Parts: sequence; structure tokens; C-alpha cells
Amino acid sequence: MKIQLAVSDESYEEVKNFLLSKGVEIDDEADFVLTQRDKYVGHITVRNTKTNEKLHISVSDIILIESYGHTVEVVTGEDTYTTGDRLYQLINILDPQKFIRVSNSVIIAKKMVRQIRPSVSMKFVLTMHNGRKIDVTRSYYNSFKDAFHI
Repeated sequence: MKIQLAVSDESYEEVKNFLLSKGVEIDDEADFVLTQRDKYVGHITVRNTKTNEKLHISVSDIILIESYGHTVEVVTGEDTYTTGDRLYQLINILDPQKFIRVSNSVIIAKKMVRQIRPSVSMKFVLTMHNGRKIDVTRSYYNSFKDAFHI
């Protein structure tokens, strides 16, 4: 049997060696693909804006991530943190089933959307669980509609 591997770099050799020891052939053009469920991060490193303390927070606590120039804020239900990562870096390490970019400066957690209101000119206004209003811009309108099956 041939299997294609779609796992993180850290796990690749371990998984490959295990499968080879069981007689499974690894082939990048195989019909069957073994994927790693948790290839996206579960925690991100942030800095508390009040105490300047460095922390690891669970991505399940994140409501939204917003960029202001060179400052990127991570908003949870309890607090607001800063991170040195850029939005394009964060969107690549966050699970696309759970997070979506809605503008050039905002990433939201899908499960934290309380209300979706259509607006003029192909836009939406979102109300998040913390009450914050977020605009979905025209550039992200179609991908947002697809993600929420609207």
C-alpha cells in the first residue's frame, strides 16, 4: 500500500519511519493521504499590554486579532495582548476552519461571531461575543460568505 504524508516537519520522520516499519510505502503521488489533525498551533505567544509579561494563550480563547500599523493586538474575553507576529504569519498558523481574515487588518474566530448584519456595497458588519463591531470589507466579502455558507 502507498500513502502520501501531509504532516508537520516535526512529525514527518517519526511517522514515515513508523509506516515503513509496518510495510507501508511512502509516495507523494499515492491515492491515499495521511494528514495530521493538529498541524495548526494550539497556543500563541503574546505579551500582556498591562504587565508586559510574556504568556502563551490558547487559540480557543481568541475573539479577534487586529493590526494597527506595526502593532498586532490579540483580543480574548478577558484581556488584550500584543504579539510580534504579523497578520499574514498568524493566518498561516491558525486553523482555517476556526479563523478567517475579514479585512486587511482583522482576523476573527468564527465561533466568536454573535451576529452578522449585511451592509451596503458588499460588506457585512459583525458583532463579536465581546460586543465589538467588525467590518468585513469588500475584498474579503466572498471568502466570508463561503466560510459562513451565506
